[in-house]
Amino acid sequence: MCEQFAISFVPLTIHRVELPQQAADAGRVPRIMNMSKSGPMERMQSFRFVDVHNAKNLLSLRIAAAGDRERKQLGFTLLELLVVLAILGLLIGLVAPAALRQLGSAKEKVAHQSIERLAGVLDIYKLDIGIYPTTEQGLQALITRPSGVTRWNGPYLKGEKVPEDPWGRPFIYRNPSQRQGHEYDLLSLGPTGQPGGTGETAAIVNE
Repeated sequence: MCEQFAISFVPLTIHRVELPQQAADAGRVPRIMNMSKSGPMERMQSFRFVDVHNAKNLLSLRIAAAGDRERKQLGFTLLELLVVLAILGLLIGLVAPAALRQLGSAKEKVAHQSIERLAGVLDIYKLDIGIYPTTEQGLQALITRPSGVTRWNGPYLKGEKVPEDPWGRPFIYRNPSQRQGHEYDLLSLGPTGQPGGTGETAAIVNE
């Protein structure tokens, strides 16, 4: 005996969903993600809500965090700059005095060499004239002929100006010498330019 089966289709009714007042006030917007049909039946997926205010707050937090990171980076850069400046100041404080001492020592050596060279030129002058220049004639006698000198065979120095010491001051020449055992004095007053110094400030005199 055959059995008969009756298949009946139940109509699908889509109901309107009312948005709660609290969700509407909070800025929640309903959005239907997907609606599709499967076979003869229609299937509706659930609603998903996007919180607009929360999204704005999240964006603000991200912007603030980015600003904090930039400020931290600037702070580290300033700190590094201060450290470098401190190191440079320390190095300058340690190196500068030694460099100045070396520079002063080098000028003293140049002064000694200049005095020795001028002393050699004065010896040549004496060979020609028979005596060293007087104090009044000075070292200028090595460049221009002094009045009354007949056997002058100069100029004994190049240029039209008497050489100066390394500090830009003229050498002091005296004849006769104020020291025993010397015929003349040829000296530089050193870095201070004042007589009577001692040590590094003492005058540099011919030997």
